[in-house]
Amino acid sequence: MTVSEDLVPEVHPEDVPQETFEVIGRVPEGATREEAIAHLRDAARAVRGRDIRMVRAAGLGHIGGEFSVIDILVTLYLDSLNMGPELLGDPDRDRFILSKGHAAAALYTTLAAAGFIDPEDLSTFMQPMSQLNGHPARTKIAAVEASTGPLGHGLPIAVGTALAGKLDGSARRTFVVTGDGEMQEGSNWEALMTAGNHGLANLCVIVDRNRLQQGARVADTNDLEPLPDKLRAFGMEVVELEGHDHGALRDAFANVPAASGKPTAIVAHTMKGHPISFMSDNVAWHHKVPSEEQVEAALTELEQS
Repeated sequence: MTVSEDLVPEVHPEDVPQETFEVIGRVPEGATREEAIAHLRDAARAVRGRDIRMVRAAGLGHIGGEFSVIDILVTLYLDSLNMGPELLGDPDRDRFILSKGHAAAALYTTLAAAGFIDPEDLSTFMQPMSQLNGHPARTKIAAVEASTGPLGHGLPIAVGTALAGKLDGSARRTFVVTGDGEMQEGSNWEALMTAGNHGLANLCVIVDRNRLQQGARVADTNDLEPLPDKLRAFGMEVVELEGHDHGALRDAFANVPAASGKPTAIVAHTMKGHPISFMSDNVAWHHKVPSEEQVEAALTELEQS
């Protein structure tokens, strides 16, 4: 399948959202399970709504893979991570690394929702001198643990981070999200072998299993299956779940570290472009920029989701 993409971005500064994106904050303490899930669902809807408008204004982005991972990011930052803006200097706080760094707009919007960055900065996405680059940079944003973008780097960094935590005798956990196409990189399997060998129970690897990569399906490029069995063979405690189910994500993250003493690998079955009908499971939306009409249609669908 051939996918055409614009080689030169068409920037639409007039489409930069004028209203301020609100800090949503963590799930309130004492919330019931139903209240927590509703909080995360509403936050994910808001993050998607701002994300698509940021990509439209910048003329660049990876909206399909961003929409597949947003539920994971929102659940982590607004509920599951022992981490908040006030804890950035705490050596025992949890760590998070976005190995699929091309989903940067989703990360920035989630960080704004959680209060780590000023929501007004979202309007500068991809602009000259902005801190919000097309891939997250550790030197620009304090809440970003590692500069990522080249695929196959974030997971090895996360393994090193988890190993450091173990050597420190710290209870801090390290979470890392990889794309499934990214799992074709050999460096990831070297990292997994190391994690299993050292029994890094404080490590959680989340594979955004949307089954699409740039220009093709993962299975047509270099098939990963049987992925869960391969991860188990490398010493992982494997969990499979629906990656847009906030309740299932909360439960899985709460079980890290695993009772088995093994690192956890979550295969999160997601859909690229979720939940937008014309984007969902469509490889063209890996790097496609929506038209004004498509933005409006997507926002309407989000309001109804």
